Amino acid sequence: MTVGLASVSAAGVVAQTAPPPPAATGAATAQQEYNAAVVLDDQGDKAGALAAWQRFGQRPGLTARTRGIAKVREGADLIALRRLDEGAEATRLGLANLPKNEAALAPDRWRANYNLGLAAENSLDYAMAASQYSAAEKEIADGVEGVVALVGVVRTLTFVDRLAARDALARLDRIAPAAKLGKSDLAQIARLHTLVALNTGDLRTASASALEAVTKLGGITEKTSVEDARARSDAAIALLLNNAPDEARRYMAMTGAGRLGTSRFDPAAAMQAPDCGGEAELRPSDVAVVEFAVDDDGRPVSIRPVYAAGGPAAGLAFARAVRDWSWTPEQVKAIPPFFRAAARVEMRCSTAFARPSLRGQLGVAVEEWLATKGAVASPEPQQPSTAIGEQRAALGAAEARSATSLQTLAALYRLMNNPFNPDPTTPLAARGLGIARTQGAPPVVQLAFDLPQREGARLDSWKPPVFQRLATAMLTEPTYAADPQARALLRLMMADRIDSGKSRGGASDTATLVLQQVVDDKALAANDPLRVGALVRLASIEERAGNPAGARDAFMKTGLSPSQCGLLDAPPKMVAMPGAEAFPMEALQWGFEGWTQVQYDVGSNGRAGNVRALLSYPPFIFTKAGTKFFDSATFAKTYRPDGSLGCGASTTRVKFTMPK
Repeated sequence: MTVGLASVSAAGVVAQTAPPPPAATGAATAQQEYNAAVVLDDQGDKAGALAAWQRFGQRPGLTARTRGIAKVREGADLIALRRLDEGAEATRLGLANLPKNEAALAPDRWRANYNLGLAAENSLDYAMAASQYSAAEKEIADGVEGVVALVGVVRTLTFVDRLAARDALARLDRIAPAAKLGKSDLAQIARLHTLVALNTGDLRTASASALEAVTKLGGITEKTSVEDARARSDAAIALLLNNAPDEARRYMAMTGAGRLGTSRFDPAAAMQAPDCGGEAELRPSDVAVVEFAVDDDGRPVSIRPVYAAGGPAAGLAFARAVRDWSWTPEQVKAIPPFFRAAARVEMRCSTAFARPSLRGQLGVAVEEWLATKGAVASPEPQQPSTAIGEQRAALGAAEARSATSLQTLAALYRLMNNPFNPDPTTPLAARGLGIARTQGAPPVVQLAFDLPQREGARLDSWKPPVFQRLATAMLTEPTYAADPQARALLRLMMADRIDSGKSRGGASDTATLVLQQVVDDKALAANDPLRVGALVRLASIEERAGNPAGARDAFMKTGLSPSQCGLLDAPPKMVAMPGAEAFPMEALQWGFEGWTQVQYDVGSNGRAGNVRALLSYPPFIFTKAGTKFFDSATFAKTYRPDGSLGCGASTTRVKFTMPK
């Protein structure tokens, strides 16, 4: 859905400013420069428009209001060019200069908030994105602009607060008829109904709205656009989950996924499932479908969750794992551009090196310390969006008694960690840090406020180099450098960002050095969870690097079960496997090809157990076939004195190809 706002407020905007100095003969006036930049935007020349807005913004004599308008337009072009951090910064600067109550500037304030939402959504910060889209909706709550803002609200809230997403969808349904939308836009709204219904377990509604979207786009025909493929894939997922597998396969077949002819969509050269646990506390039963495009350089872009069983946070956790995948130039060339534009993969987490949430440990430290001081944080809300008012009231009441009390700190902590809190986290965290220091909180409690304060100052703090610089600076500060728990937590977080599950040598080497510092820290007990966590991560890095001896050595020091396959000198060899009968007949009939990455344990008797598909393409087509493959597979027996598990959490990729 697109909005023709480029020309809104274009006419006469400069006439309201202080007149510029007389122009030299032949030089463009300010209004002419402004209009020229608008034309470039309308033509889709974002690079040219960006340069034009930057030139216009530097003209002498412009008011702060007009510079604000230009800065917002500059930010929009930067975001369109995927320069998200620069775009967000320019947009914020521009928005700050736009008068809040001037009705004529509502379209520009709408644009600013909407573009900040886009930038946050592309960074997979859906809570912030939903807040910015909601701010855009408040500026223009009806018409096409209101519809577009609410589309963003619903799309992001589905993976933050599903009940609030339903409410936003109801508002969208109320205003959409008056906006006089075309069929493709109405199909997009039907797809939003599918998105919300899928992720709230209303499979009947999901199936009906998915089929409605396909119909509005022209139905099942041989002509397929990217939007057609998305709508048909939605229908396939909804129908499959609603126990209509035959119809599901028909719709999936008409997306083209898994039916590339002589071309192919191979797994990425670097492609790993996220570890179970972590900040989202992923469970082995959680499953998600994530959509992404593959850029010319092999990087995934335009990443977004489509479906998540396991809660809203699970969908975003799986989507963030996709950021670390990459395809080689040769692989990119083999994928037709159409299939690179909106690929979807089914995902589950890996149990090989499950790890606890580091930020969760910070939270535990805060709540335990507050409890020792007689201040108790309110329980985490079941519905974050509806708890904002109550949390703000609790903070106000605590501040009325004492602005620097521990109860104020407890209220601040709960509010700043509410994912739907529309207020910026940075100032809340800064206030909390000040109170924590005043109250003599231990360094690890101070860290729980200081870290989000510093991260919130940058939209790109999720990027490994940015976070590494941030954490490295904090490790030089006496407060954290002298505290074993705080410095270990910072190093573990840094190692996770640097390594990010990749197998690149440089990143893994740096992560190894950081993790070894935690292991070698004499102030940590041998069984300290943070030290054990560092050893588990070291074992994971060594296993991926093909060094089983190093992996075994690191893992044995944890005191955990030593049965992981990566810790053996050589994983058990498969000595018998199924043949062509493993190819599912239904997929054969529809001409599907695809692959799964399967995780399994090998018992001491050589048989596989606990078989799980971690990654599958196309979604749900080969998942069962990939796991069933191991029903008749046999591995070389592995000796264990107690007859226990021979090898756990091994992974193998199974590729299903049609006979040529």
